[in-house]
Amino acid sequence: MTATLLRTAADLHPRVRTGRRAVVMTMGALHEGHATLIRTARKIAGPEGEVVVTVFVNPLQFGAGEDLDRYPRTLDADVELAGTSGADAVFAPSVDEVYPGGEPRVRISAGPMGERLEGAARPGHFDGMLTVVAKLLHLTRPDVALYGQKDAQQLALIRRMVRDLNFGVEIVGVPTVREEDGLALSSRNRYLSPAERRTALALSQALFAGRDRHAAQEALRARAREVPASRARAEALSAIGESRAAADAHAVATTAGGPAAIRAAARLVLDEAARLDPPLTLDYLALVDPSDFTDVGDDFTGEAVLAVAARVGATRLIDNIPLTFGTFGDAS
Repeated sequence: MTATLLRTAADLHPRVRTGRRAVVMTMGALHEGHATLIRTARKIAGPEGEVVVTVFVNPLQFGAGEDLDRYPRTLDADVELAGTSGADAVFAPSVDEVYPGGEPRVRISAGPMGERLEGAARPGHFDGMLTVVAKLLHLTRPDVALYGQKDAQQLALIRRMVRDLNFGVEIVGVPTVREEDGLALSSRNRYLSPAERRTALALSQALFAGRDRHAAQEALRARAREVPASRARAEALSAIGESRAAADAHAVATTAGGPAAIRAAARLVLDEAARLDPPLTLDYLALVDPSDFTDVGDDFTGEAVLAVAARVGATRLIDNIPLTFGTFGDAS
């Protein structure tokens, strides 16, 4: 399948639409993670629908000293990958097309949620991101827009903006795509030297360590709920050789653990990576409620996000995994 390259909204708007239009927004340098988004969009749009991939490196979301100038631009390859993945069109507007009067004086504010984690590390980033997403939603006029869960805070803010400002579009999050060694796919991975890439694996390894700790805690708490703390029950368990299991389960249910233990398990991996050559420099490690990106408490139940950001050499990387509290099972 060949994707049509479009440069202006005037080229995009007259296209005949017989089904739903699904849009995948990117900054280019497409990889398998983007291809997964596009294939998912194709399934959602169906054979009668249309899939549009946007390619736009948004200057508003790059702060001073960030990598706007060196951000990879590979439009020809992007159009080819988009087409083979199922896109009908690639919308690659110029800066003047998106911001015809120069930098916009009216912008979308991300609010308090946009000042945490990534927002604290990159002031103004989410205001710029939401502003261009709002403009691209207007320019492309989709029925559904898809975004990767690797950028969890971005996805949460887009969902909040669409809900708060009554955008008539469905937002779909697509799970993170990883390489065989666990590293989350990112356009910035190409900046890493072989040695830096080995260090960068600590991000996903830390998240997996936190996930494993969480799964163990949930399993033991489930076990504790099945083993009442009564003398008669303890004696019965002892008689069939289960007293140690009962003791372990009750210990986990009544002693420190929870979010603090999950953070500690992940932090141990990151601390070890800080001693590697080249070292990993941690920006943040957080376990948060995805509705507002505040830290979860010990009594938290429901969906959470374990998120990490760090630098290896000159490259800054982010990653996250979802966890579910209060329901026994693999929350990954």
